[in-house]
Amino acid sequence: MYQQMIFVNLPVNDLAASKKFFTELGYSINPRFSDESTASVVISDTIVAMLLNRQRYAEFTKKEIADATRSSEVLIALSAESREKVDELVDKALAAGGSAAGDTQDLGFMYGRSFDDLDGHTWEIVWMDPAAVEG
Repeated sequence: MYQQMIFVNLPVNDLAASKKFFTELGYSINPRFSDESTASVVISDTIVAMLLNRQRYAEFTKKEIADATRSSEVLIALSAESREKVDELVDKALAAGGSAAGDTQDLGFMYGRSFDDLDGHTWEIVWMDPAAVEG
């Protein structure tokens, strides 16, 4: 069965620093789709973050490129398998140079924390009780 994928394309100011940041979170870089201006960060079998330096990113749009440290252009939400995995990933992001974004959300059946990466893109990491999802 066909598995649809998502490729999130993000402009970055320092490609080397961004690659280091995401590998410190435990993700890998796919060298086949990476070069001196682009890094393909493998988040899962179906999720890839394409980090492009601003010059390369500009080749794909006629719009002004947002400065994510000053305005919000996207909120990227990723699921986690447990509350502990939420904390583990966000704590790794903060240790790698990211910054906290917003308050911890604990609704009992749903738990989430957020961080901004080195370029200000906001990543929300969320766990939901499987019983609540099915229900």
